[in-house]
Amino acid sequence: MSFETIKYEVHGSVGIITLNRPEKLNAWLPKMAAEKIDALHMANNDPNVGAVIITGEGRAFCAGADIKQAFAADLEATEKGEATRPRTREQAAGVDWVGEVRRAKPVIAAINGIAVGVGITLALPADIIVASEEAQIGMFFVKMGLVPELGSSHFLVQRVGYGKAHEMCLTAQLYDAKECGEIGLVDHVVPADQLMAKAMELAEMISQNPSPQLRMVKQLLDANGCENNLVEVQGREGDALADCRKLPEHKEAVDAFIEGRKPDFKAVAQ
Repeated sequence: MSFETIKYEVHGSVGIITLNRPEKLNAWLPKMAAEKIDALHMANNDPNVGAVIITGEGRAFCAGADIKQAFAADLEATEKGEATRPRTREQAAGVDWVGEVRRAKPVIAAINGIAVGVGITLALPADIIVASEEAQIGMFFVKMGLVPELGSSHFLVQRVGYGKAHEMCLTAQLYDAKECGEIGLVDHVVPADQLMAKAMELAEMISQNPSPQLRMVKQLLDANGCENNLVEVQGREGDALADCRKLPEHKEAVDAFIEGRKPDFKAVAQ
């Protein structure tokens, strides 16, 4: 499949999605959303891919939405009395990026430069966020007369806490990578020339583990992370454990331990 706004390639056991509008600082377009999801589906359907990295081409991760193209289309639709953009693939109305990421194989966001507005909210649903020391991050929505989207009013509070999330969204200021690391917005801050190496290191470590169970872990963390009812928490865990015991990956892990060898999860998944 050929793409216009992104690139997708596979390196070993890792799928890499690269936002590819460097001349526009990878500014977001509706078509980019659709193409990212197509690439994510390709990774999910590839048994050799264990994890996915999302990054940006050039000096930016994503400098927010393309104001001339994306916002102009929204304003035109509003002026015509339409609630949303026309539901075509080009405009990707109704695309559930957050749901796709949370249901997908593990996703690592590698923020190589500026990430503001949708540029950071498209990364927040990722399982792990790695940032270059040159990265700059901002929740710029109020500056454009808008509010946060893509679940970021949830994910941001989960990562940085109630007060800091309010500060970031209400001031709409830009934060450097060091502070983003200190407040927990990103999980790792590394020199720019080590960004992809770090992201690949994490992705390859994840890829060594069995894919069905990795996705089940994601589902448990999503369901239980804000759950106060411990009966429900343990019930979900118990149900997932029961499912795991029926899968060949669990038997392979037990057999490998008894036989003193490394488990081959990809072999049993075929």
